[in-house]
Amino acid sequence: MSGYIIKDQSKAHFVTFTIVNWVDLFTRQDYKQLIVENLNYCIRHKGLTVFAYVIMSNHIHLIIQSQESNLSNIIRDFKKFTSKPEFDYYFFKFYCIKKEIALYLKC
Repeated sequence: MSGYIIKDQSKAHFVTFTIVNWVDLFTRQDYKQLIVENLNYCIRHKGLTVFAYVIMSNHIHLIIQSQESNLSNIIRDFKKFTSKPEFDYYFFKFYCIKKEIALYLKC
């Protein structure tokens, strides 16, 4: 989606992927599994760091960062991998909150 630009590709960002018309697509286990597999692929092969994620019935929230590459490219590739034939109508819309997230980890 145009208009959302990640200015600092190296910082952590909160992103949300939504299903068109908010259809409850992720109530099916196989679709949730596809998301997890594609996230794992991006972690192993694209340098994606996932700090947290939640898969809701019709959208996904993630806190992610890129260690090795351009975060925008990783997001583009993730959406491309996830756009399987079974998702033909339900293309992901991408929203990125412009404000970067400061992560405070407590031990």
